[in-house]
Amino acid sequence: MPAEILIIEDNPMNMELARDLLESRGYRVREAVTALEGIESIHASLPDLVLMDIQLPGMDGLSATRLLRQDENLKDLIIIALTAHAMKGDEQKVMEAGCNGYMSKPIDTRLFHATIARFLKEKETRSQSGNGI
Repeated sequence: MPAEILIIEDNPMNMELARDLLESRGYRVREAVTALEGIESIHASLPDLVLMDIQLPGMDGLSATRLLRQDENLKDLIIIALTAHAMKGDEQKVMEAGCNGYMSKPIDTRLFHATIARFLKEKETRSQSGNGI
């Protein structure tokens, strides 16, 4: 069964690009355009990985990640931040919020698939060994 990835992104062009890239590799894709919609989607059905835009209307992506990390059932959820503002110190802020990693926007299509595959492989390795992420 292909991995299911939830994209939480309010920019239609970024959403379309990420969706097309993921679907081209056979992933199942779900979409949300706000943090609250994404959180509801995660609680309804746990995806294998979340791509979380940082700058979302209403609740931002880092606040949403912090909220998700308060739920013990979601401690192993892989959350990769998508940020257009990759500046010094951003990686630390993203990791402190509870993200597993981050990718800068615009999406580098050459690195995108390798990054997704690496996180999914790490998750699979940990689940096979009985350890959480």
